[in-house]
Amino acid sequence: MKVVKDPEKNGADKISILELKEMAKRMYENLVKAVVDIEKEIMAVDAEMHIDLEQVLIEKENSEPKNLWGVNIWPAKSEDDFVEFDSMINLKPGLGNRTRGIDSAEIREKILKIINKLVQK
Repeated sequence: MKVVKDPEKNGADKISILELKEMAKRMYENLVKAVVDIEKEIMAVDAEMHIDLEQVLIEKENSEPKNLWGVNIWPAKSEDDFVEFDSMINLKPGLGNRTRGIDSAEIREKILKIINKLVQK
């Protein structure tokens, strides 16, 4: 597992497409599971389940569950298919999200901006 932070805010490194491709080969052959904190603008990647990544962000980064959204990153695909909004952790009926996808266009857009900032293409 790896937590990726904005280099401008935290002095950390971005994650490269090559590193994501290597993670994908080890785990699912073609995708990497990720959880994005839309408030802190960080993400955790490289675990078998989104819930494991969610727990890392809660425990190590003090993230709040309401700000955490699960996605799948497809490092070999193009811009439009690079991120898939599908995870069990996205079921948040109290926040109005009743599907594994992400119903809010605003939240989807935030996630894409964060991923684009953290992934070196």
